Amino acid sequence: MKPTDVRTKSDDELKGSLVGLRKEAFNLRFQRASGQLENTARMRAIRRDIARIKTILTQRRAGGSKPVRASATETPPKPAAAKKAKPAKSKAKSA
Repeated sequence: MKPTDVRTKSDDELKGSLVGLRKEAFNLRFQRASGQLENTARMRAIRRDIARIKTILTQRRAGGSKPVRASATETPPKPAAAKKAKPAKSKAKSA
């Protein structure tokens, strides 16, 4: 499930998908415990889909739909103050 697909769904659809994914994760855990799980990568995909849906729902509840990460085009502001150079220490041997 891609983030664009998740963002196009309504809250009710996302909650329904979340319930279905949790049931599937439960069944996969039982299959793994009994040694019947063939596609182990599916567990990781399910966990990530659950996290993706929960993130989108939380963002919507917070009132913003902007992404959590900054885009690649935005650069953080640089500090205005320049750093002072430290004086070099001399390594003198004592006799």
